[in-house]
Amino acid sequence: MQTGKTLLPRERFALTIERLCHQLLEDWGDFSNACIIGIQPRGILLADRISSRLQELIGNRHIDYGKLDITFYRDDFRMSDGPLSPHPNDINFIVANKRVLLIDDVLYTGRTISAALSALQHYGRPGSVELLVLVDRRFNRHLPIQPDYFGIAVDALDEAYVKVRWQETHGEDEILLFDKKP
Repeated sequence: MQTGKTLLPRERFALTIERLCHQLLEDWGDFSNACIIGIQPRGILLADRISSRLQELIGNRHIDYGKLDITFYRDDFRMSDGPLSPHPNDINFIVANKRVLLIDDVLYTGRTISAALSALQHYGRPGSVELLVLVDRRFNRHLPIQPDYFGIAVDALDEAYVKVRWQETHGEDEILLFDKKP
């Protein structure tokens, strides 16, 4: 089994999410006329935590929160070796004219975000869209997409792989860097 270099250990992981939530509150206020959209599958765990913590911080006021699948919006979905496994969309509100916070775990080439922006249009035309990611791989972009909020920035070679591990699925919160995909 290949071991990775720890970029963000458990203790700093929680602190990073807390910092992101406070940044959002400074910029977005009480999230009125706003919503959070998590990109499936890997952005959902971060979006769940961000949404939940923000609601706590604003006095348990409701924030619209949805989950967006982008499987068939990707420019490479026809290149898959096996059958595709889309996730159900879970957005029970219209995003028209709302301020949208799009959330994913890692920003790498920008293709996932591009697909998410296309898929999001089916729920109305947002007033604005901002992007929050836990990891920004700054120097690997194929498209001109940048995050508005990020937990950590990672400068790594193209062959390197960033793995976000979550308590809910892996038993521990941490971010690891591997020389190549494990």
